[in-house]
Amino acid sequence: MFKDILSSHPEYFYVAIFILAFSIVILSVPSIIYTALKYKLFDKNDLHRKNHKRNISRLGGLAIVGSLTLSILLFSAVISFKDANFLIASCIILAALGLKDDVHGTNTSTKFLLQISVAFILVFFGAFRLTSLYGVLGIGDIPALAGALFSIVLIIFLNNAFNLIDGIDGLAGTIGILANLAFGLLFTIMGEVCYATIAFALAGAVAGFLKYNWFPAKIFMGDTGALIIGLVSAALAIRFIELNKFTPYSHPKFYSAPAIAVAILVVPIFDSLRVFTIRILSRKSPFKGDRNHIHHRLEQLGYKPNRIVILTAGLNMAIIAAVVLLQNFGNFTLIILIIVFCMVFNGTITLRLIRKKI
Repeated sequence: MFKDILSSHPEYFYVAIFILAFSIVILSVPSIIYTALKYKLFDKNDLHRKNHKRNISRLGGLAIVGSLTLSILLFSAVISFKDANFLIASCIILAALGLKDDVHGTNTSTKFLLQISVAFILVFFGAFRLTSLYGVLGIGDIPALAGALFSIVLIIFLNNAFNLIDGIDGLAGTIGILANLAFGLLFTIMGEVCYATIAFALAGAVAGFLKYNWFPAKIFMGDTGALIIGLVSAALAIRFIELNKFTPYSHPKFYSAPAIAVAILVVPIFDSLRVFTIRILSRKSPFKGDRNHIHHRLEQLGYKPNRIVILTAGLNMAIIAAVVLLQNFGNFTLIILIIVFCMVFNGTITLRLIRKKI
């Protein structure tokens, strides 16, 4: 019966998966909050980068990864989908890392070692790797090993990029929902049922979590949730790009797939590159936290977290819409356009901060 629904009306299946993932999180988060209260598993509010005034659990990511895993397992039972096995294995390993970090803390070397292991599984076993740069910087097809190494770096970068934007209530969750809904819709248009289902499952899980994470937050997703959103989003971005590769024997649904993927993930990508660059130019460790992220700068202008989330998500949606509509312009032109969008947005914030100090 399920196979018949998938072949004739896949949209019903997507809605069902979204609702399932959403419901699991909605029902499980209260128990996580109760457990955190009972055993005092809180985010310490004495860190200089935190701005909440109450003890709040960072274990919300458990609900997200549990919901995602269960939803994908149910789906893979309906259709033989081996890629899901590697993705689930990677999510479980990364969730274990995130959980330890959220409860006891983890040193940087251990974090990167496990993130490299997870990326290795996805790239070499799950074949989530890029085979070309599609003309970006004038580079086309690349050797298999170079493509694999670049894909590993990309996955690790996006893992940490989503973690970095998780600095105010609802931001990482909202951007995670937006990104995966976008990928889900694009995969639906392409007829890629498997990847569309994964995207809608994650979007549903994060949407359920957002009910408790919206300002003022009752729970945080922690590293567990942010790393999982980054991992799955990176895997979907790579697969989206590869499935839209132009060859003499293929006719992809979307032009300029790399630029579209960058547009979808522009918020964590731009914010991370920006803070890393500033830290390096200031001769500081790029991994040492500060309050110089875009959401922190918007807070300095007096914006509340909910307004910051809406403003940032609005910028993201505008960039996605512009790039999809202008996809025939080519990757190089569109990526330049994305950079201009981001620089204008960041420049406007900078000017307003300068005026505020005068």
